[in-house]
Amino acid sequence: MADHDRITLKGMRFHTRVGVLPHEEQVPQPLHVDLTVWLSLRRPGQSDSLSDALDYRTLHAVVAETVGDSHHRLIEGLCERIASRALALPGVEAVRVAARKPHAPVDGPLDHIEVVVEREKQQ
Repeated sequence: MADHDRITLKGMRFHTRVGVLPHEEQVPQPLHVDLTVWLSLRRPGQSDSLSDALDYRTLHAVVAETVGDSHHRLIEGLCERIASRALALPGVEAVRVAARKPHAPVDGPLDHIEVVVEREKQQ
């Protein structure tokens, strides 16, 4: 989004139960999450005003609370829930959530799988 400020939290790490296989429902595994939010344009000359800022801790809390300690069948669904909660924050116009699962059950070498969800606030 042109002419918009954005905030990115990269590499948040959680241990959670994610996946559809029996062992994934029982055993927590690493999940890495990035969150980027695009913000409404600030008023000229107000870039240092706390009243126009979105606290990074709030963004982290949204992700941490959404990941929580419950089981997530699909990473896509988890990313969608994070995106929806982030879009509900004041001043957030668009969001990108990327979640990486380093221990995906595939046959062969793999660094991680990644699911990306991008959403914009509906006018």
